[in-house]
Amino acid sequence: MAHVSLREAWQGSADCSRCTLRNSVLFADLTENEFESLHKPIDQFAFTVGTKIYGTNDSPCYMYTIRSGLIKLVQYLPDGSQRIVRILGRSDVLGLETILDGNYEHEAIVLQNAELCRYPASEVKKLSQNNPHLYRELMVRWQHALKEADSWVTELSTGSAKKRVARLVLRLSKRYGTNTCVLFSREDIGAMLAITTETASRTIAEFKRQRLIVAMESNQYLCDLIKLEEIAYS
Repeated sequence: MAHVSLREAWQGSADCSRCTLRNSVLFADLTENEFESLHKPIDQFAFTVGTKIYGTNDSPCYMYTIRSGLIKLVQYLPDGSQRIVRILGRSDVLGLETILDGNYEHEAIVLQNAELCRYPASEVKKLSQNNPHLYRELMVRWQHALKEADSWVTELSTGSAKKRVARLVLRLSKRYGTNTCVLFSREDIGAMLAITTETASRTIAEFKRQRLIVAMESNQYLCDLIKLEEIAYS
């Protein structure tokens, strides 16, 4: 963990120039004085796959901005099985619910090696009360989170397993802005799509045989987006 002063973050030193909070969507409209009114330092973390960032029983003190990598938000069912309810990536904010003095609603776990910046939720809440631009950005983030949650249910929890996997691959390739995507463990895919691990494995194998996805390296696949669209939405 690295501590970064607000002046360092603003000026772009301490490696903040690469994706820096001062240029992120959430803090983009803050002046230097407003940025420095956050009285506590920003902490930078590098997390490996499988690391838990926070859980539902943890004290809801912090929010996080994702600099790189992917994070899964997990809820656990009464039978102990897990359901992945959303995936967040670069520039997304974790822990928005803390602004309303609520508890963390999910367990946040690293899905792909990630770098995050952590800052106190209380400081963001206090600043947003006097800064309409930041308040608006928080509301935009809430709206986006709700839209994503609705989309996750309608697209990834309905239809055949084949349709669900096709929609997931399309979503992932859209996130990267290319015709490639990185797939996760079959267990994670099953938890995302509310299908069994075995069904996820069989469906991925079928997609490979049909060359809908072609393995490249490190779980990265070249995707036939046109044929996947036909499967997903026909």
